[in-house]
Amino acid sequence: MVDAMASGSEPGSPPRPVLPSGPGDPPVPGRRLSLPPPAPPQARRRSLGAHSARSLLLTVLGEYVLPSGEPVWTAGLIAVMAELGVGEKAARQALGRTAAEGWIVSRRDGRHARWRLTDSGRRLLADGASRIYSFGRERRDWDGRWVVLLVSGPHGGRELRRQLGTRLTWAGFGELLSGAWVCPDARREPEAAAILAELGLASTSMSFLASFGAIGSQSDIIGLAWDLPAVEARYKEFIDSFAALEPATHGETLVAQTLLVHEWRSFPFIDPQLPHDLLPPGWLGTQAAALFRARHDRWQPGAHRHFLQLCTS
Repeated sequence: MVDAMASGSEPGSPPRPVLPSGPGDPPVPGRRLSLPPPAPPQARRRSLGAHSARSLLLTVLGEYVLPSGEPVWTAGLIAVMAELGVGEKAARQALGRTAAEGWIVSRRDGRHARWRLTDSGRRLLADGASRIYSFGRERRDWDGRWVVLLVSGPHGGRELRRQLGTRLTWAGFGELLSGAWVCPDARREPEAAAILAELGLASTSMSFLASFGAIGSQSDIIGLAWDLPAVEARYKEFIDSFAALEPATHGETLVAQTLLVHEWRSFPFIDPQLPHDLLPPGWLGTQAAALFRARHDRWQPGAHRHFLQLCTS
């Protein structure tokens, strides 16, 4: 579910919540997001590498293991990953990497092992699930205020800049100019303050709550901080992939449901959830969110039944 990788944490320490992505690493945000069209789900299943297998495993853990809270046999998880097109070697590597990052832990029972979520893994997956499953449900009325962050530096090198960009993007901010971040949701200021404090940047940063003035256009802000056409193109890919998909068996339903969630995971990263006033007419994100909820509700019972069958047989 969440690809919350440990960012700058010590080896073996619990991961810090750096936020959902689609397959692979989250994009490092710049002034404008560069979003190549994703491969169709079927093609992606044929080309999964080790890192993508780990990302897909996190989706499986969040969608099926987190709700039950029960440990799962290694063979069961490998069987589930096989249904998703992941070979046994890649699946075992994904389990090992996820365990090394503190998300899961195994307990042996004779020659076999069961995996359960750690406390930190459960907490971070639950936080990510809350954000992902609620994403796109509603857009608030806008009071016209912007949060403006001015971040000096950071001087901690490329990794610190990556963490800052990743976490502020997840919080709904876009980088207007180098070191200047904006968000049209004043409620996000405390979240930004917490991010800056955790990264050691609070003392060299400042924030403002402001309304747009008489010079220029607010559409210029949107165009500089976010690439909405690219985001909308991704929504169209999502709609095209899943709108007509009708799985016929529980196995196909598990694959469809897992890929549905896996694809949807990327959108909180790339869509800042702007208020209606700042969106172009006919924004496809609204249609995509409705499609996600409808398909997820429809496919969930069959997918979970098949998951339990694979993991208990």
